[in-house]
Amino acid sequence: MKGILSYIFIGCILLLASCQGKRETNDLKVSILRGPSAIAFAQWLKEAPHLDGRTFSIEILDSPDKIQAALIKKETDIAVLPMISAANLYTKGVDYRLAGCPIWGTLYLVTKETPRSLYLFGAGTTPDILARHYLGQQKLNYPLHYTFSTPQEILQGILAGKVKTAVLSEPFLSIALQKDSALTLWADLNHPDDSAPGFAQTAIVYRHSLEKDRQALDSLLQTSCRYATEHPAEAIRILEEKGVFPLGMLTPASIERCKIEYLPASRAKENIYAFLQLIYEYEPKAIGGKMPAPDFISR
Repeated sequence: MKGILSYIFIGCILLLASCQGKRETNDLKVSILRGPSAIAFAQWLKEAPHLDGRTFSIEILDSPDKIQAALIKKETDIAVLPMISAANLYTKGVDYRLAGCPIWGTLYLVTKETPRSLYLFGAGTTPDILARHYLGQQKLNYPLHYTFSTPQEILQGILAGKVKTAVLSEPFLSIALQKDSALTLWADLNHPDDSAPGFAQTAIVYRHSLEKDRQALDSLLQTSCRYATEHPAEAIRILEEKGVFPLGMLTPASIERCKIEYLPASRAKENIYAFLQLIYEYEPKAIGGKMPAPDFISR
């Protein structure tokens, strides 16, 4: 049912988009998902960059669905969203180009005791798939519970004493570790092997008209991501001042655990393909029922 509703949602948005014209503005609109993606672009929130004489106009959105809608209706020029969402949209004909990956892993298993069962969120999405993949690799057969839909709900379950072992993502992991001293990190779900920076979980896509500025865009993306990792305290201050995160929610350790590093698609091609292949093996519908065409990641 969830997959059918997703197709209906995207189909309706595509229909609406066909009736709309291009936005009349000289700004470059950038849509960023609230969470680790926003951490990677704290510098842009402090001082909006320019590209070919146009100023970036940054918006922070609270759900992947909102960013998907902005892409489908061509209401944004650059977007940061889950890689599986970008692949799904590309498979359905939403024509943006993949710039690269800025976030390589925010998912961890935490526990208060010897694990007996595991609470997960986001059935059929990246957190669920990577958790099941890890358990399979380790030959662990814990009962899986999908009682909670979001990391916020799992966090509340942990703090209320109802959840002992769970998958959590940053920055909710940091909150849990701060508030519950009995909680420990059990496993890092973000390492496919020692040679990879992590799983290519996040995508940056851009409008075709920016292709001529691709080198400059890559430079801006690399600079912003590097700023977050090299100046975590300043990045946190910016994000709190802009109201992206509440005071005290982030720590330098939060940022380190997000594995922020921008790699252009040309350099990350093998990592991106391996991640999408893994998603396809577990949940084909998560990326539109098939692997995206090679030109999605060959640029």
